[in-house]
Amino acid sequence: MDTRSITTATLRASVIAVPPLARDASLAIHAGENARMIKHLEAGGVTTLLYGGNAVLGHVSLREYPRLLEMLATTAADGTLVIPSVGPGYGQMMDQAEILRDFAFPTAMLLPAREGTTSTGIGRGFARFVERLGKPAVLYLKHDGAMDVDTVRGLASDGAISWVKYAIVRRDPADDPFLRDLIAAIGPDLIVSGMGEQPALVHLRDFGLAGFTSGCVCVAPRLSMRMLRAATAGNYGEADQVRQIFAPLERLRDAINPVRVLHAAVQASGVADPGPITPLFSEVAADQLAAIAPAAVELLARNAG
Repeated sequence: MDTRSITTATLRASVIAVPPLARDASLAIHAGENARMIKHLEAGGVTTLLYGGNAVLGHVSLREYPRLLEMLATTAADGTLVIPSVGPGYGQMMDQAEILRDFAFPTAMLLPAREGTTSTGIGRGFARFVERLGKPAVLYLKHDGAMDVDTVRGLASDGAISWVKYAIVRRDPADDPFLRDLIAAIGPDLIVSGMGEQPALVHLRDFGLAGFTSGCVCVAPRLSMRMLRAATAGNYGEADQVRQIFAPLERLRDAINPVRVLHAAVQASGVADPGPITPLFSEVAADQLAAIAPAAVELLARNAG
C-alpha cells in the first residue's frame, strides 16, 4: 500500500475508484472477493481506492473496523493508495481515529452527516477528527448547503484538508456558482469531481478540477483510466466518447440507487462477488437486475476491447 502524502499529482494520476465492500453469507468481510475487486482495478491501471459510500462504510461496526483496515492495507499493491472512511456520527469517527492511528493510511474521508448538522458544526468536528488522527482528512461535500465556503476555506488554511470530494448534484454541472466560489477560495487542485464519469468531463474541462471518483470504474477500469488520460491531455472529444460508454449503467444508478446498482453490477459482470449488501440496504428487484446485468456485462466487454 502506498503510504506517501497525497499531492495534486496523486489525484491526477488515477481515477479514484469507490468500490463496494464484499461480504460473505454471514455478512463477515470477505477477504478473497475484496482482493479480486482490488486486483481487477489495479490490472486496469487504477492506483487509488476510496472506500466510502459504495462500501457502505457508514454502517461498519467498530468491532470489525480494525479487521477491515488490516485487509485493505495488506491486499493493495505497494503502489496503490487506499483511503478508508469514518463516521458519519461524531462519536464513531473519533473512535475510528484512534483505530486509524495504528495504521499507515495517509488520510481518511469523513462521510457526510446531514440531519441537524450545521456548517460550523461540521467544520469543528472535522478539525477535531484531524487533530486526533494527526493527518489531514478528505472533506466530502455531498449535500447542497451543508457547508459554506468560509468554513471550507478555514479548514484548508489550517492544513486540515487532504482533498475535497465534490459531489453536489446539479441539473447542469456547468452551472454551479457554489463550485466556482469554492475554487476561488481554495483553488481547483484540492478538489476532485465526486460523481462518476458523467459530470467529470465538465468538471475537469471547465473548472480544472484535479481528477474524479468513479463507481463504474470497478467494472471497466481501463476505460475509465482512458477517459481520465484523454481529458488530462485536452483530448475532450475522445474523453466524451468514453464517457458515453458508461452512460447506460450510470442512468440505472441514478434511477434506482447508486450504491445498490453498483453492488449488483459488480456481481452481474463477474468481476467479483460482493455477496449480500449490508442492512439497512437491500438487493435490487428482479426486474431492475434484468436491466442492470446486461449493462454491466456490456461495459465489461467494452473494457476488454
